[in-house]
Amino acid sequence: MSLYLNLPHLSFRRTPARAMLLSGAMSLGALTLGVAPAQTATPAPKPAASSTATTQAASAIAIEVSAAVKGQIISCPATLKLSPRAVCLYAPSGVASLRPLIAGKLSGRTAGSWKTSGKASTLLVSQKAGGPLGAFVLLSALNDKESLVVVDAAQAKAAPAATRPATPAGVIRGQPYVLGRDLAGVVGVTSQGGGNYRLTTEDGSVLAVTVGRKAAQTGNGTVELPLAPATDGTNLIFPLDGLRSLGCTVTPAGTNLTVACGADSIGLRPIVF
Repeated sequence: MSLYLNLPHLSFRRTPARAMLLSGAMSLGALTLGVAPAQTATPAPKPAASSTATTQAASAIAIEVSAAVKGQIISCPATLKLSPRAVCLYAPSGVASLRPLIAGKLSGRTAGSWKTSGKASTLLVSQKAGGPLGAFVLLSALNDKESLVVVDAAQAKAAPAATRPATPAGVIRGQPYVLGRDLAGVVGVTSQGGGNYRLTTEDGSVLAVTVGRKAAQTGNGTVELPLAPATDGTNLIFPLDGLRSLGCTVTPAGTNLTVACGADSIGLRPIVF
């Protein structure tokens, strides 16, 4: 979900943060777990091109946010897997000072307050008071004095809905789960037989789980999942919050979620029984 718009070009002073921008942005996510980004050399961000693909609500909100933070529009890092309508801004201010500034600018149109974890914060916004959600704002700290600000449409093209199986034994009603097959692209799920599954990510994280048991094994020892995994006889039905044990992050994206594990991410809709 993303958005581009025409904003006046602002000077971008030459600081070490320019080289840090993409690697810093990789830690972005409303539920960031503090996974260390890869230390790779990246080029300095370039001013983003404008696009007619933006939604009116997200465009208007992005203009307001840009004016409030005195930011410079830049190309969004590809690792964030945002929509073509997203706007990314470099802001020469720390996240702590930007949160109240943006919330004040959008006062009366926010859905609750900032949701913060690690280096990232998320705020859902309506274009007008009482209206439907039009966009979300994400903040990620590059350092104490510089930040990446993202504005994206809250109503992006919906990801394919997960197939909802019959309610299996062992699931907790009202809690979000994901099917193992829907994690393809970020997590590999392999059945070991006897209700045992092995989950792996591209960066080498491994989690061995057993249907009906909260205890799971990682490369560093035993961890306890928030809920026990289940199965419908074919699919692993895994608790959404259990993805934290693999170092993955989960970010709200309208009615769906973005699941990121290292540099890989996908959009999906969780299953709630």
